[in-house]
Amino acid sequence: MKKIFLLIVLAITAGGYAQTSSSLADDVAVIQSIYGKSKADLVKQYMNLTEPQASAFQKIYDEYETQRKALGQKKMQLIKDYADSYDNLDDTKAAELTDSNLKNNLDSDKLLSKTYSKVKKAVGGRNAAKFVQLEQYLQVTIRGEIQDSIPFIDEIDKSKISK
Repeated sequence: MKKIFLLIVLAITAGGYAQTSSSLADDVAVIQSIYGKSKADLVKQYMNLTEPQASAFQKIYDEYETQRKALGQKKMQLIKDYADSYDNLDDTKAAELTDSNLKNNLDSDKLLSKTYSKVKKAVGGRNAAKFVQLEQYLQVTIRGEIQDSIPFIDEIDKSKISK
């Protein structure tokens, strides 16, 4: 199961940090054509809830996804701002981007924590833990892929080093 999720995450993030919403939608369509499932379907399959639990979970999950996607759009905008500013990044802009990125990360963690509480009440602690474990796995994997594709501030361009 982990390998399937990793492949999906890699396919979504493979286009780099300047990826647009439309190309992201294209990637999702490709993933769905390969696996025949959306992220929601994969979560549903992984959670494997009984019908009464599935209905309760789905309502909470849909609300979570709406808010998570909005935070994801903010994150993508921050990455775009970083890319646009990279060559002329001064102290003020670097601090502004870092502050905004840290706030976005905190907001994502708060959202997951709030959702965990709701899921725990609706479908129990074990199922809530499964949900959090899966979401954290996906988030960490995505963050890692994004971080790998973003140059560090003042990174040395190895192609310009003369021998």
